[in-house]
Amino acid sequence: MAVVVDNAAIQAVQISVWKKAFISLKGAPLIPLFIIVVFILSAILADLITFHDAHKVSLPNRLIPPFWQDGGTFSHPLGTDPLGRDVLTRIIYGTRVSVIIAGAALTIGGGFGTLVGLTAGFYGGKVDTLLMRLADITLAFPLILFAILLVMVIGPSMMNVIVAISLVLWARYARVIRGEVLGLMQRDFIARARVSGASDWRIMMRHLLPNVMPTLIVLLTLQVGWVIIVEASLSFLGAGIPPPTPAWGSMLADGREYVSTAWWVTTAPGIAIMLVVLAFNLSGDWLRERLDPKQRSI
Repeated sequence: MAVVVDNAAIQAVQISVWKKAFISLKGAPLIPLFIIVVFILSAILADLITFHDAHKVSLPNRLIPPFWQDGGTFSHPLGTDPLGRDVLTRIIYGTRVSVIIAGAALTIGGGFGTLVGLTAGFYGGKVDTLLMRLADITLAFPLILFAILLVMVIGPSMMNVIVAISLVLWARYARVIRGEVLGLMQRDFIARARVSGASDWRIMMRHLLPNVMPTLIVLLTLQVGWVIIVEASLSFLGAGIPPPTPAWGSMLADGREYVSTAWWVTTAPGIAIMLVVLAFNLSGDWLRERLDPKQRSI
């Protein structure tokens, strides 16, 4: 009898877990979430799901159209570029570049900006004024110009792109988090923490950071699309990922001279950028509604 009860209890727990998961996904943008999952899995499994070398030049196979056009072949479903490289393979490997840059830039820039925002909102006064003026100066400086200057001095590389984006991205986080912290500093639990003798660092990490985490998660999700667009823009201008590494922006640049004769060279990576950015933006909007009680009540 005890075994039967235990099995029933386990089944009830399993059902409740699945039910909670279903409820949490209620109203979720399933198509955007599916696109994000495919985007991340493509970056992780690029070596396993591709059948061509993303860097190998094959001039006899240059500008082969997609499989549904005359002259196309299933061996190159989305056609080939001016150097005979498979477009689909390069798009898949380009996702890896986008994931690495977005992850690194958001971790570095977002982490530093969050720390600055917590510090400015917590201490206020001259500290707040100084940090926010630095943020204003950073936001006023054109990112593209800064990246081009960095490339002219050091040279194009993935690390330079990450540094350039991070140096501008932190100010966005600092502004938003600082505003959240200013509101939280008026709450009673902060006053009680001060009375109990908690250190400034403990108050920021144990009391303020968990309360701004929903805003931080939403901001991270929304900023992924922005980082992808910036990286593609820099690569398109030649100030981003150096060839022959596949990057969506450089793929657009490679095909701009063939728009009228080989439309797929630019259209395929352009659609990839559009779908991924739109998916992250829609998912970020949904997260904002789920995590913000004021948004849910509207």
